[in-house]
Amino acid sequence: MDDARRTFLDELLAVHSPTGHEAAAQRVWVEYVSQYADRVETDAYGNAVAVAEGGAPAVAFTGHADEIGFAVAEITEGGFVRIAPIGGLDASVTRGSQVRIETDDGPVNGVIGQAAVHLRDHSEDGAAPSVTEQYVDIGAADGDDARDRVSVGDPGVLVSEPRELAGGRLNARSLDNRTGLWVAAEGFRRAVERDVDATVYAVSTVHEEIGTRGARMVGFDLDVDAVVAADVTHAADDPMYPAERASTVALGDGPVVMRGGTNHPVVVSALRDAAADAGASLQVAAHRISTGTDADAFGTAGGGVPTADLGIPNRYMHTPAEVVDLADLAAGADVLAAFAAHAGDRDSFGVSV
Repeated sequence: MDDARRTFLDELLAVHSPTGHEAAAQRVWVEYVSQYADRVETDAYGNAVAVAEGGAPAVAFTGHADEIGFAVAEITEGGFVRIAPIGGLDASVTRGSQVRIETDDGPVNGVIGQAAVHLRDHSEDGAAPSVTEQYVDIGAADGDDARDRVSVGDPGVLVSEPRELAGGRLNARSLDNRTGLWVAAEGFRRAVERDVDATVYAVSTVHEEIGTRGARMVGFDLDVDAVVAADVTHAADDPMYPAERASTVALGDGPVVMRGGTNHPVVVSALRDAAADAGASLQVAAHRISTGTDADAFGTAGGGVPTADLGIPNRYMHTPAEVVDLADLAAGADVLAAFAAHAGDRDSFGVSV
């Protein structure tokens, strides 16, 4: 990954954008894709769509801009802040974490309280209280002091600075889904620089973590022949992965395409061909009930659009300890560019019946 591409990823990771408050991430993303797009448009909720005009067919690469977080739900008279989760915030990892609350007057630092090990009833160590039972300590003297600093509804996130790990791996919060945003934008850039014949869209959605709502908004009138939604997927190569859930997905072995369900067989086949053309590794996984990504929304939009999910292997999802392999991101972008380059080789992405 060259310096410009890594700077883009770092800028995405530096901003905080819990669901419903995605503007900071969208600004970074729009600034980047605008260098390569014929036009970029945003809607009332902040979904962003870039397009590079070409011939038929039209294909779209998507990622979501929101991350899990929390909102201020109550300010106690003692000056502590009770919170409500935004998306799938894991109560087992929040206690003892540093947080940042975004207010109209700027960020406010805090910590989610955790009783000292000396003081806890260890018979209850395995049962973490729900996020709504946890408290943020912002250092306020009392309730009035706290209310001067934060307000009900202010969003926040757990704080975890990106760190390089061995072997080209990266640890950070919000790799779900800054990695997918990066892959969608980079696949778009690489397709444009290859001067592909197809029309290529890059899409950054909002509200994915609370039910793929942004994708449903965009999908209402996005007129394309195929969609590839880039998002994270569970890596199965660490000791924490549950043995009862069969999977061979591993960090560093390339992005993942799933077979079955939402994942359209013709799009899946085209992605596998694109990976071979690009000389990129591509892992294959079996589809479960749903992808749990924007692919589910785009696939049913407008009467049905051939769609597949392209997964970036991710360890420890929805924690501040998420880990990815940077080589998988680069391979994902290469696969998308090759997909766009060969999109016109097919008469249709539809299933032959």
